[in-house]
Amino acid sequence: MERGSSKHSPRVDDNMSQEVSGLVQGPGAGGSRVEESRQPEPAGEDQPEPKTVTAGASRGGNPQGMSMDDVEGRSRLGRFITMTALPGDRATLIANAQENAAPADIIAALEGLPEGIRYQTISEVWAALGHKNETTRW
Repeated sequence: MERGSSKHSPRVDDNMSQEVSGLVQGPGAGGSRVEESRQPEPAGEDQPEPKTVTAGASRGGNPQGMSMDDVEGRSRLGRFITMTALPGDRATLIANAQENAAPADIIAALEGLPEGIRYQTISEVWAALGHKNETTRW
């Protein structure tokens, strides 16, 4: 008795095996892109070769108007304030941060927020704490 695939026809099995052959065979001259149509086109005669790092100042992933420390600080703040607390006032944000086991410096910073203001986003909270947000988005 011959055992074969009961889910696909032999033709479909052959096509499926060709699709993953680059992964099975490993990288070669063209990497895992075994089909010619998947090879990146070379630069034209008058075009420069692409580089890994662009010339000029590297932004490093931080948005315009913010330092990398600002980005990391706002991200750290956002880890301890969940979306269920927003929009929320000072007391709501402190309670939510405490529920999420925020460190003492985060709780102390939130306690410095003014009373009676509802914050819609982490960016608004970050700005109210006296830090910078990005000047332009995208």
